[in-house]
This record gives sequence, C-alpha cells and structure tokens, in this order.
Amino acid sequence: MARPSRRRPPRGPRIGLALAGGGPIGAIYEIGALCALEDSVEGLSFTGVDHFVGVSAGAFIAAALANGLTPRAMCAAFIENVGGDESVIDPGLFTQPAWNEYVRRMAMAPLVTASAAWQWMLGRGSLAGWMSDVGRLLPNGFFDNAPLERHLRQLFSAPGRSNDFRDLGQRLVVVATDLDTGDAAPFGQPGWDEVPISQAVIASAALPGLYPPVEIGGRHYVDGALKKTVHASVLLERGLDLLICLNPLVPFDATHDPGKGRHPTAGAIPRLEQGGLPALLSQTFRSLIHSRLELGMKGYERSHPDCDILLFEPDHGDAEMFHAGTFSYSMRRRLASHAFQQTRQMLRERAAELGPTLARHGLRLNEDRLHEPRQLLASDSPPAPRGKALVARTHRTLDRLERWVSRR
Repeated sequence: MARPSRRRPPRGPRIGLALAGGGPIGAIYEIGALCALEDSVEGLSFTGVDHFVGVSAGAFIAAALANGLTPRAMCAAFIENVGGDESVIDPGLFTQPAWNEYVRRMAMAPLVTASAAWQWMLGRGSLAGWMSDVGRLLPNGFFDNAPLERHLRQLFSAPGRSNDFRDLGQRLVVVATDLDTGDAAPFGQPGWDEVPISQAVIASAALPGLYPPVEIGGRHYVDGALKKTVHASVLLERGLDLLICLNPLVPFDATHDPGKGRHPTAGAIPRLEQGGLPALLSQTFRSLIHSRLELGMKGYERSHPDCDILLFEPDHGDAEMFHAGTFSYSMRRRLASHAFQQTRQMLRERAAELGPTLARHGLRLNEDRLHEPRQLLASDSPPAPRGKALVARTHRTLDRLERWVSRR
C-alpha cells in the first residue's frame, strides 16, 4: 500500500500529537478518541501532523500514524480484526509466556540456593538476605514481547511504510527509560534514530513485571512512562503552533453519581476500598501518573506560551474505563465505541472553548456533525428513528442559545 502524502503546506500551522500510555486499554481508548476527533474536526488528519511522540501504548499508535495508518484503519485492525493479514493484531501477541526468561532464571536456581545455604551454615544468613536471594530467581517479566516486535517489524516494513525513523515523512519520537540510569531515551531524535521503530516501540512499552527489559546497543530499556507521562517537551522544542495530547489514565472519582453525571456508566462502587487490591493499585498508579501530567502541562504552558496545548482524556467519573482491566482486550469493541462517544460528548461540552482555538490553526469544529447520531463501528449503528434530524437540530439550537446567554 503506497504511503499517502502527509506533508503540510510550508506556511501551514505546525501541529504535534503526544500520546501517553496505558496498556492495551490505553491503546483502545486512544483509537476511539482519535477517530472521534478526526470525525468532528474539519481539516484535521492525524496522519498528516508534523510531529509525533509516543510513550508505552501511545508509542504503538504514534508509530502507526507516522506510517500512514489512519485511526480508522487501526480501528479495523486492532478493534475489529479485519483487513490485511499483516495489519490485524492478534490478542495472543500480548500474553505469550516469556519462556526464555523462565528458563534463564531456573538455571540460576542451583547457584543461588547453594549460596544461600552456605551463608546459613556460616551463621551469616537472615530472612531478609534469603528473600533477596530468592528474589533474583523471579523473572523480569511474565510475557514475551519478542512476538509483538516481529509483528510490528513486518507491519512497518510493508510497501509504502518504513521501520526506520529517518525514512518517515514526519518526526516521530518514541520514548523509553534506560533501566540502569533512569534517563529518558528519545528514540527517533538525532543520535537515537538508528534503532528500528519496532524495537523502540517494544522498549517503550516494556512495563516492568509484565515484560522483560529490551536490550538495545548493550543497554536495557523499559517503559517510557517511568520518567514522564507524555514527554511533550520533545515536540514543543520544535516550535509547534498546536499540540494535541491524549492521556488514557485518570484517577477515578468514586463519589461521582452515575445517575446524575454526564457520563452514566455501569459498574460504579461507592468506595474504592470495596474493590480490593486491584482497585487500590489502579487508583494509586493513575493518581501518580496524572499528578505528573498536571505538573507537566502547567510547565509547558509557562515555557511555551505561543503554542496552544489541548489535552483530551477520559472523564474522572467514567466507571467503565476505570473498571476495565489493563488487558481487557475482549472488551475492545465496547470500550472503543465508549471512548468514541465520550470524546464526542466532551467536544460538545467544550465547543465554546475549543472552536476558537482550533480556528486559529485552520481547523473547524463541526458542531452539526457532533449532534448527529454517529457510530465508531458500522455494525453498532442502530436504525435511525423517525424525527432524529429534528431532535438533533433542536439540541444544536438549545446549545447555541445557552452559550449566547452565558456570554451575555
């Protein structure tokens, strides 16, 4: 498939896209949200923006966009599993056991056991020391990321695409973290662009405990989110006019009443403590990630006042996105459709703010389309009931009247 022309006019606005991580559930959210944004904003093409940065799951999406795969094409391949064989993502690629890692750790067992026993015989042993020795036998990751890397390498090596950062029409940066130093590794930047894109993406998504570190050039790399949430600074330094950021993970507001809120969802619980350890860990992780994001956004606004920065993320009261597990791949159709509709809802609510901002960069928020009954997946489209067009026009008129009254 020939790569479409994605270069912007020389004097057009410079637009960047920053995508945060969140595991497979994060990728599902970002695909649904990107489809909603492209569907609702005239003149916006995510395969045609000037710069991309991706972290963890966002690295998968950013690399695919830079290679000309549209959000709709990714939806077909990743959500609906239709299209060419090279594009379809098999869910099993994410959860293949890391047998090599298991064997390597088992091979260490005799030596570690003998060393621990010797220390006990000499009277130098302790429970803490024993636990430290046994900890060395645990695998660095339970799942193997090599099969997914091979699939991405095949995907990006298809005609019209490239697995080489230097051959892309736009700037792509994939951020990982150096395990031994804790420093960010901006693959794709000058001096970091000789690494294959597929390998950089896998390194950026190597969440410790789930996937083993990825060795590149004699060093080991893990998930890029360990350092920052979106790493937008690598794009802002390029002198952008507009930066669009997507973050799939937000802390959940358990006090949100699904019966009264704007996002009625099932599965809410009155207190997260009732959800047990998984809910506690999820809320902790999300809170840490989001607090860094908030600080980063405030810093970006101060350091780059000439760039409009737009952040899109799930509502904090969205129980459906929170209670979906990180590997809820079986729920991908429902969750992607949910992200699509909730993003459209958010665009309707923020239309007064977003419209002028987008217009400064030659983009137009199509409010008429936002009020039409649109679906992400064709099979989910219900038959249009009689009078739907009249109802949509009434809603649009009322929204415009409400904004006019607010301004007055």
